[in-house]
Parts: sequence; C-alpha cells; structure tokens
Amino acid sequence: MRADLLDIHRGSHTHLLDRRDAATLAPVELDAVIVPTARPVNCLREAAGLARELKAPMVALCSRSATPHEAVALGRELDTPLAAVEVRADDLPRMTTTRLIQTDPRYRFFRRDSDLSLKRNLSLLLARAAGWRRVVFLDDDISQVDPGQVRAAAGLLGELRVVGLANHGFPDNSVVCHAYRAVGGQQETFVGAGAMLIDPQAVDAFFPDIYSEDWFFLYDDVCDRRVGVTGSVFHREFDPFADPARARAEEFGDCLAEGLFSLLHKEGDAAAATEEAFTAEFWQRAIAKRRELIRRVLTRLNGPGPEEPAHGNAKPDQVKEREKRDKMRASLEAAQQVGSFITPSLCVDYIAAWRADLTQWRQSLTALRPPPSVERALVQLDEARLG
Repeated sequence: MRADLLDIHRGSHTHLLDRRDAATLAPVELDAVIVPTARPVNCLREAAGLARELKAPMVALCSRSATPHEAVALGRELDTPLAAVEVRADDLPRMTTTRLIQTDPRYRFFRRDSDLSLKRNLSLLLARAAGWRRVVFLDDDISQVDPGQVRAAAGLLGELRVVGLANHGFPDNSVVCHAYRAVGGQQETFVGAGAMLIDPQAVDAFFPDIYSEDWFFLYDDVCDRRVGVTGSVFHREFDPFADPARARAEEFGDCLAEGLFSLLHKEGDAAAATEEAFTAEFWQRAIAKRRELIRRVLTRLNGPGPEEPAHGNAKPDQVKEREKRDKMRASLEAAQQVGSFITPSLCVDYIAAWRADLTQWRQSLTALRPPPSVERALVQLDEARLG
C-alpha cells in the first residue's frame, strides 16, 4: 500500500462486518431469488439455475434489453418458477433525494441514467408483500454461486439483518477505487446488493437513487454491527475505464458513501459519529481528501510509463499498457471535473434529505402498496408453481 495515500483514503471497510465461515453454519431454505436486470435475458440463466437448485421461485425485474416475456420463457425452459416485472419510472413515488438529483439545478452534474435503485426498492416491497423471510438479491453479472453457501448464509438471518456473499471475482469498485488499486493502493471490496441475503420483514432501509445505493441501504445496520459476510461469488469482469461517463456518474455517490463510512472507523458511538455527516465542516474535509486522492492518483499515472523502444517499435503488451493508462487518466479527469461541483452544502443537504426519506420510508413501510405489476408477479409465481 502506498504510504502517501493512507492519510486520505481507506481502502477497506470489511472489519465493520461480521465474518462467518459458511462451512460452520446450519443451512436453511430460501423463499426467493430476486434479480434486477436490464441486459438480454441470457444473463439470467445462472440466477435461474440457482433458483432451481434452491427450489425457490425467482423474480426478474426487467427493463431496457430485458423483457418480461423472454424472462418467463427462460423460466419455463429451465423448469424454474419465474415471475417477471416490467419496471417503469413511475412505479414508486419519487423521494426527496430523487427529486434533488433530477430537478434541483445544483445537482445537475450528478444525474445518472439508471433504474437500479428503483428495482431494488420494488424488490423490497414485493418480498415484504409476499411474506418472505429469507430472500437473496442477485445481480445478473454474478456467477459461481454455491447453493449450499446461500442456504448457510440464510441461516444467519435473524441473528443478522443482512448477509453478503463475498466477491472473489473481479472487484466491483468505483472507477476511482480501481485506479487507486492500479497505482499501488490496497483496495478491497465491500458487500453489496449484487449478492446479498435479507429478511424483508425485518429490514427497514431503502436504496436512494445514487451510486453506492447499497452502502446507504446498509449504513444503519453496519452501525449496529448487524451485517455479515460469508461464502463466495464471482463478479464478471468489466472495463471500469471504458467510458469516462462512468466516472462522472459515480463521483457524487462515491464521495458521499466513502465519507459516511469513514465515520464508522472512529472509536465510540457510531450514531454520535454520524452527526458529523450533517455538518459542512466534515464534508469540507471529506471533499478535500477526495480531490487530493484523485490528484495524487493522476500524478502517478502522469509519471513515467512503460518504457518504449526507439522508433515507436513498441511491443503489443507495452501498447496495451499505454492505452490502459490513457483510459484511466481520461476517467479520472472526468471524475475530477464533476467533483469540482461537489460542495459541503450540497452534501449536507443530500444527507438531510436521505435521512428524511428514510424516516418517511419507515413510517409508511407497512402501508406502502406494491404497484400492480408487482402484484401480478406474485400471481405469476403461484401459476408457475401450479404448472
């Protein structure tokens, strides 16, 4: 780990989790597998196969390239009870945090084109409405999921509110954290909703419409040390530097989430430490550290690169390395550009809106009715079980 970066970035938050060995846990059966998807239906094959082995129904929340009709057909092909929900933007009322990002001109640089948070919140309502107690959330880019480990993780629900499956595949970090690792930083991954078990009747958080939405969902339970990790899954490889737009879309949420979780490393009462998140002074320091992190990583990338032979006769691996550094630099510069619009007052306002939304979500959770598409999905599942 680079000593000159230790003072401005924490590459790991995993000590905040309750680690368990899946081999020592008593397995229990699952109620359902829930998968949000926007990719072609073939990306659901592994999740549907897992659901079949678990003897649990599967729900696919579909949009864009994923259609409910094709998802249901895949379920029939694989002999898996499968219901599919076509997700629409107006399926849930917009929260204050969503309105801030989408309509407040001060946040215009942080808008992103994603319906993932909406799908995750619909999943919570669907599972609660169905009366399920042990549900696994699984993204469509997760593979090599062991059914035995999933059952073992489910056995922890009750003692813990959330149990993540550890990612032993390609790191699912933000663009900035991938770049930090590339210049020598020790960067780990945290648990997330891409491979996570919950008790829908016990959890009372929601996923705000922002990058790192699962960190916000987990925050209070991490504070209470009620989030565990066990087992293993593999995240499919992707190129985090393929498009600088990815870094721009992530920067605000990543800055907020890293700032929030830095508070949990302090000694003493986590709830008291969280009060700092409502102060401009805290965010002034957090933003300064974030900008300095990006600046220092860029400095490493702008330093001497792979040595090239004279007359431009570079070997293929040298060309590839140079191209990778160029893409990394472009992505970090994009993050740096949008990060210049992040201010302490915006962070304080967003945190206040998030906590207000959380209070409202908890107060109305028992009264919230799933949209008709979710209710139809539950009917579909009953029909699929009956054959």
